[in-house]
Amino acid sequence: MIPQPDSYKYPAVRLSINEVVKGGLRRSGLAGGPFFYLLNSTKATNMKIIIGIGGVTNGGKTTLTNQLLRTLPNCCVVHQDDFFKKPHQIEVGEDGFRQWDVITALDMEAMANTVRGWQENPVKFARSHGVSLSPDTRECDSEKDVHILLVEGFLIYNYKPLLDIYDRCFYISLPYEECKRRRSTRTYTVPDPPGLFEGHVWPMYLKHRKEMESHCDKIEYLDGMTSKDNIYIHVFQSIQNALLNNS
Repeated sequence: MIPQPDSYKYPAVRLSINEVVKGGLRRSGLAGGPFFYLLNSTKATNMKIIIGIGGVTNGGKTTLTNQLLRTLPNCCVVHQDDFFKKPHQIEVGEDGFRQWDVITALDMEAMANTVRGWQENPVKFARSHGVSLSPDTRECDSEKDVHILLVEGFLIYNYKPLLDIYDRCFYISLPYEECKRRRSTRTYTVPDPPGLFEGHVWPMYLKHRKEMESHCDKIEYLDGMTSKDNIYIHVFQSIQNALLNNS
């Protein structure tokens, strides 16, 4: 359930739903937003924050990530889906399906190295990925700016070497029937064979969620049945508070 606004610590810089959703913090207008003082304050030095956006397949991870990218300052993203191995490298499991929904289907070492590359030099990382930075950001002074990395994917909390990097962990969940319905409307490069969702995707989701919960106790769960705008506002304000509390 999305908390009500008075649960946040800094109401003075909280945006209304119209300001947030309808463009109150577009990159072109950062100077008037709640991150203004963070980008210009001498207290905001060496501030790098990593946000995990995890969740069930078709839960809304990418939508949320894209919304945050449009409004957060100096923000980059690492998508776990970019690290899938080639189809011929994906094994066929005992369930008869190619094992796309398991951690071994991904080159997680390469993903971890990509995250470390951002940690070492977020300005260089941003520029190499075509990300626009705030006007005053210079590579030689990268330690004096606010930088944010979003790590998005369905198994981002199931790889232990990355668990300690997250400053905030979010996870979007959906009930079985809604997840199945959304999955059936998607077109994938490798189409789902008949029975894949029931025979592989959902069982692996349940298995990995249980595993995730046993390894990571700082995850904040989000109801994927809630409106996308409300989920976004909640996560945005949580990130905002994380920056404010560490400035």
